[in-house]
Amino acid sequence: MNALMDAVQALGVSSTHYLQTTYPDARGLFLWVSWAADLRNTFFIFFPLWFHLRPSVGIKLIWVAVIGDWLNLVFKWVLFGERPYWWVHETSYYAAAVRPHIQQYPMTCETGPGSPSGHAMGAAGIYYTLVTSVLALLTSGKSSADRRWYLKVALWTLFCGVQVCVCLSRVFIAAHFPHQVVAGVISGMLVAEAFNRTRWIYGASLRSYVCTTLLLTSFAVGFYLLLRAVGVDLLWTMEKAQRWCARPEWVHLDTTPFASLLRNMGTLFGLGLGLHSPLYTQSKQSSSGRARAACAVASLVLLHLFDSVKPPTHTAALFYLLSFCKSATVPLVTISIIPYCVSAALSLHRKAA
Repeated sequence: MNALMDAVQALGVSSTHYLQTTYPDARGLFLWVSWAADLRNTFFIFFPLWFHLRPSVGIKLIWVAVIGDWLNLVFKWVLFGERPYWWVHETSYYAAAVRPHIQQYPMTCETGPGSPSGHAMGAAGIYYTLVTSVLALLTSGKSSADRRWYLKVALWTLFCGVQVCVCLSRVFIAAHFPHQVVAGVISGMLVAEAFNRTRWIYGASLRSYVCTTLLLTSFAVGFYLLLRAVGVDLLWTMEKAQRWCARPEWVHLDTTPFASLLRNMGTLFGLGLGLHSPLYTQSKQSSSGRARAACAVASLVLLHLFDSVKPPTHTAALFYLLSFCKSATVPLVTISIIPYCVSAALSLHRKAA
């Protein structure tokens, strides 16, 4: 089994070497694709836009992103996947041959296990949700069968193109092997399809959000402590990342498994708080097309400024706590505070007019 995995991973390293040497000018494009596929853009861009356009789609996006990334964390802890940028230096597979030289980039040195790819899984889940939601909106009327067919072909072709670009970008920067990105795409689509068939999330109570957040957090922490008690170190990748990353400043604390866990749990908790806030109930009753458009623009601007504020990293516990609070603030502000302020401003403007 080890020999088979070494052969598969050696093929993956060869793929990375081929992409980097054959398409060096595509570096900027692949780095941008990896940035665009980060789940942070779901929380700061896709969610604010879709929530004010179609709240049910915005809610589903958060659930798909959070549960998908939580499952990705558990899968990574179970599968112990290597990453190309450190595996190529440690493996004995190249004992009788020259080790391929692969370049590293600022996004290469992620600190968690590699399988399945979180970027590929997140992008597949989010874009699958967007495609199916758009199709449900645009094909629900009396449009012709030919128009619906062309629309489906166009959107699913776009979806496939996005996934290919994400997979190639992750392989290009040596963050993942090809089999890891393929596994991520399949897993992400399965998570999204599961939530396409789930209806209770749209009427979930605040208690359900709190209990779900506590349950997922407790399971992940308990699983970590259990495996650590039996001698399994789930943070084994940190040492490898610090040892083999070309530049120490490329190893970021926000790529660790616990940073991802608390960031996602904070987002889910903030979604529950926002949806059950009195401010949201009050602003929802007087929402109009003009108000929704203003909310969407204000959310994008304010969240962009908010995202530029980074928690301090000198103390891990403080960083994790502030990451949770920051993540909870994003949906809370988007859902309740901004709509309330916009609604109040429009009311004052009408009275003045």
